Amino acid sequence: MELAIIKYNAGNIYSVLTALQRLGVQPILTDDAEVLSHADGVLFPGQGEAHGAMAYLRQHGLDRVIRSLRQPVLGICVGQQLLCRHSEEGDTDCLGVFDVDVRRFQPQRHEDKVPAMGWNELYDLKSPLFAHLQEHDFVYFVHSYYVPVCEWTAATSEYITPYSAALHKDNFYATQFHPEKSGRVGVQILENFLAITSKNQKT
Repeated sequence: MELAIIKYNAGNIYSVLTALQRLGVQPILTDDAEVLSHADGVLFPGQGEAHGAMAYLRQHGLDRVIRSLRQPVLGICVGQQLLCRHSEEGDTDCLGVFDVDVRRFQPQRHEDKVPAMGWNELYDLKSPLFAHLQEHDFVYFVHSYYVPVCEWTAATSEYITPYSAALHKDNFYATQFHPEKSGRVGVQILENFLAITSKNQKT
């Protein structure tokens, strides 16, 4: 199985690379369109700022490449947000794979802190990405922006308001949380993505 991680100007890419290596997979870190198009599965992780990240993707033609991918794709954190239509962060037009806008958390009480940072639970799990997991398992989040609950919501979490902890549409999967920082639950999610990719190879 050949996995590729999209290389662009975003943080956290190497922690995902290391997490996959611990699972016995040696992914390719690349911004080459040909390599990405022919990989069995593609990961699109990232931490950072949406406007600058989209500018880089467009400058290098990666926006078109990502939208054209037909194999399993997993966006993580900013990767999930960039797969959406638009982000309030920098008033940024994104990739539009998921036809929903990304919004900024608006604190309602003194104790509401932005960014949301720490462990939070998942519920309403609706995707093979969450096979072998249970409702209310905890995962790790760091984010100031969120995707509202929508028709592609594959898992929900709640901070200030319920929001999409994960999305799924066709071959595109995405998580707002960080599987690579989420202990045994995160390991299971990465293993599930590998299983989805392996199954796709055989069809």
